[in-house]
Amino acid sequence: MLKKSLIFILIFIIFYTYFKDEVFEEKTIVVGASLPNTGIIKSWGESVSKGVNAYFNYTNENNLIKNRKIEFLVYDDKYEPELTLENTKKLLFKNKVFALFGFVGTPTIKRVLPILYDENVPFFSAFSGASFLRNNKNQKFINFRGSYEQEIDTLINYLNEEKKLNKIAVFYQNDDYGEEGYISLINLLKERNLKLVAEGSYKRNTLSINHAFNEIKDAKPEVIFMIGAYKTNSLFIKKAKDNENLKDVIFCNISFGDANSMVKELKNLNATTQNIIFSQVVPSYSDLNIKAVKEYQTIMRKYFPDEPFGFLSFEAFLSSKILVNALSRIEGKITREKLISTLKTTPEHLLEGIPLEYKNSQLLNKTFLFEYKNNEFVEIKR
Repeated sequence: MLKKSLIFILIFIIFYTYFKDEVFEEKTIVVGASLPNTGIIKSWGESVSKGVNAYFNYTNENNLIKNRKIEFLVYDDKYEPELTLENTKKLLFKNKVFALFGFVGTPTIKRVLPILYDENVPFFSAFSGASFLRNNKNQKFINFRGSYEQEIDTLINYLNEEKKLNKIAVFYQNDDYGEEGYISLINLLKERNLKLVAEGSYKRNTLSINHAFNEIKDAKPEVIFMIGAYKTNSLFIKKAKDNENLKDVIFCNISFGDANSMVKELKNLNATTQNIIFSQVVPSYSDLNIKAVKEYQTIMRKYFPDEPFGFLSFEAFLSSKILVNALSRIEGKITREKLISTLKTTPEHLLEGIPLEYKNSQLLNKTFLFEYKNNEFVEIKR
């Protein structure tokens, strides 16, 4: 009997030690990310880091987290999944970060899913609209932005119902990111009894567009969905605008295409921005009627005065504000489980002028459409 009791107690101790929610006593709360700070989409990493650090600097200067500091620890992954895996292991097992925050990219995040499922760590505000982050299988995954499916659905509604266009093609990155967008597009078209007229893909982290271009041009589509990175998308658009079959096509660029960098790249290529629609998961970073925009611009000017405003740094700034607010609302000891709970109960009006609601594992559930005219992004009102 005594032996059985000792075994039971030992099992209980092991179970409790493994599953108890660790208390973080450190004066600095470290959150970590794997970002593309170099490589073909390095502007993503730069924009995210500056948006996050602007608000974290503001937080630390104004003591917004109960006499604690917050730090953003970043490793470069060049948008390569194997590097993301290495970086995530370092963040969790060497640096022992409190939470993972602001990872960029669908294929990179998918590579670390086994670790994310195994480790009891919050995974907040990934820059990805992937469905696997929104399937409720893991309650530690909390998204700020909407999904790729929502973006594509909004675009199809606008193009098909309002513009009456139905000859649709797709240019996509041949990996998990491109596949997410491609499958969403196929399914959403099927719901409307529509099919793709053409499709073409390219390899991630390359500018190899010729094969995809040749697959698409002869179909003479009215619309081409661009599910790729900004440099590759821009090169495709430039080539298309010089082609008789595609010169009047409407290009639809979803948010991961990085609208600000794409416009800059198109200008470098001497290509126009006419007939390009940009879907975004946040409203215009120039709309000063939104109080959150005023706050973003003021704080960015203070800490990064030379950084141009943009959709990505604005999104990173807003998600940082949500994270800091969640930490500040934790009562008693700070634990990961408490952070997950407070993130999910983020006040609806925290981002003044941008309503929030936690559903489908995400806080922001709206898509915004823009065109670029007269050197600024102009929202398409629907």
